[in-house]
Amino acid sequence: MAAAMQDWLPWSLLLLFLTWDTSAFYVPGVAPINFHQNDPVEIKAVKLTSSRTQLPYEYYSLPFCQPSTITYKAENLGEVLRGDRIVNTPFQVLMNSEKKCEVLCGKSNKPMTLSVEESRLVAERISEDYYVHLIADNLPVATRLELYSNRDGDDKKKEKDVQFEHGYRLGFTDVNKIYLHNHLSFILYYHREDLEEDQEHTYRVVRFEVIPQSIRLEDLKADEKSSCTLPEGTNSSPQEIDPTKENQLYFTYSVHWEESDIKWASRWDTYLTMSDVQIHWFSIINSVVVVFFLSGILSMIIIRTLRKDIANYNKEDDIEDTMEESGWKLVHGDVFRPPQYPMILSSLLGSGIQLFCMILIVIFVAMLGMLSPSSRGALMTTACFLFMFMGVFGGFSAGRLYRTLKGHRWKKGAFCTATLYPGVVFGICFILNCFIWGKHSSGAVPFPTMVALLCMWFGISLPLVYLGYYFGFRKQPYDNPVRTNQIPRQIPEQRWYMNRFVGILMAGILPFGAMFIELFFIFSAIWENQFYYLFGFLFLVFIILVVSCSQISIVMVYFQLCAEDYRWWWRNFLVSGGSAFYVLVYAIFYFVNKLDIVEFIPSLLYFGYTALMVLSFWLLTGTIGFYAAYMFVRKIYAAVKID
Repeated sequence: MAAAMQDWLPWSLLLLFLTWDTSAFYVPGVAPINFHQNDPVEIKAVKLTSSRTQLPYEYYSLPFCQPSTITYKAENLGEVLRGDRIVNTPFQVLMNSEKKCEVLCGKSNKPMTLSVEESRLVAERISEDYYVHLIADNLPVATRLELYSNRDGDDKKKEKDVQFEHGYRLGFTDVNKIYLHNHLSFILYYHREDLEEDQEHTYRVVRFEVIPQSIRLEDLKADEKSSCTLPEGTNSSPQEIDPTKENQLYFTYSVHWEESDIKWASRWDTYLTMSDVQIHWFSIINSVVVVFFLSGILSMIIIRTLRKDIANYNKEDDIEDTMEESGWKLVHGDVFRPPQYPMILSSLLGSGIQLFCMILIVIFVAMLGMLSPSSRGALMTTACFLFMFMGVFGGFSAGRLYRTLKGHRWKKGAFCTATLYPGVVFGICFILNCFIWGKHSSGAVPFPTMVALLCMWFGISLPLVYLGYYFGFRKQPYDNPVRTNQIPRQIPEQRWYMNRFVGILMAGILPFGAMFIELFFIFSAIWENQFYYLFGFLFLVFIILVVSCSQISIVMVYFQLCAEDYRWWWRNFLVSGGSAFYVLVYAIFYFVNKLDIVEFIPSLLYFGYTALMVLSFWLLTGTIGFYAAYMFVRKIYAAVKID
């Protein structure tokens, strides 16, 4: 095993270097759009989000200015599940054409009036820290944040550290007063394409920034042509929203264009390089150390202990004395005895195989750059469809294992495999969806989409699981190297450290330690509306997770068999998924320390979706550990001469 690890690590490091640039590279989901001078650049709205409520809303759920005709974009499955509702807006933006200040809506110079109910709703959304997300040429809007990295007293030595925030804040609060950002200064960057002399220059949008401002009605001077004049300097006051009465205001915007050297193929780099890459390097080094540690333990067990045991067991003389030295050969007649509830065990392992295949393909394809963030919802759509189609592999593995465990009711086993885990997921999501419906959030899955998901489940996944289960059940069962006795052997009293929960704590800490830093960035992407696109690192961490789960599972099953406890099937499956317990603990820690969620429904959503993540992670790691331990047990008993 040590030699195998030495062979594996150089290839892993080579893979890391090859995928280093992949974290910022992507294959575009759409072809670039070339704009000519004064061509319209459409500004669309995506949604409103808040990390405090975790409830997205449609753009026009608030009283923003509306165009004459509202047109929603046809979303894919991933966009619907994310709560995106892309819609047109009345912003008039022309390529490379400046606008100093223009009123967005309202007739001539008459301001817009918000009713008491609308004012209360706007004030509520501002107090909940909602962000507005717009896109131009499929590029999301970002707010520039300039931070000073040096702490010297001399201002000249201070260097600005530029970061970008997705979307822009709807407003802000100050001394119990609520203010709305009613003026947007758009800054769009374009790249001029090199063409021949006879052709007209074309432009491509490569960055979309916004500077939100709050300017009260009295300081904005509008004329009958919908033009306005911004106040000079810092003399203006912000636009207050009083939730107890009607409020009058202007929605205004300005447009500024700047030329950029950034090419179209690299325009997403600004959004994808927001995370500190050095932390990912630390995570990888930390994970490799964990794997080396496990490899050392495993090598010691296999090279020193197992070889010695097998050599002693295979001696023809003095067999009775050698059998007293160690316990794992004593249970050879019971180690392959079928466990309780073999149908449920094989069904859960089948779902684990289904998850493993889906996650491996999704991460690998995303690492190659084929699931671009410009193709909104592509990652989630691909994951859903892949899980459905991987049902054939899950069914095959579950059917073959079920037959190995002396099962006979293959039709019932196939139905259990196809419905047990997906049924739990669908049930929890449906209950959570009812609460989201009650909040009128765009995050609620529409009823037609839910029916479509059910049709995918019963029309694609279920038949494929049955098909795979049928062929897996007909295939020759796994060949166990020793026969099972008719009478079960008595299990001696176990020490306290062989307790199942203690085993979960011991087995889960090392695989979790190999991946917890990456888990922070994944949680930030999910719950704090950040982009996650470092799939090169994620793929390597996933490989390390598979190796560490396999190794710790082999160690734990070896200790259990040495204690003459042959009931390893269920125990190994549960213990191998022990890192899911630490994921749950980390999720609670993240909720308490990182998020500012205080209301009941957002908290319910967080822990509901976290429960699904923990369940899926337990199935994944438990399946990896189970099959590693099963191969190990078959290998060691095949190497021993049994009389």
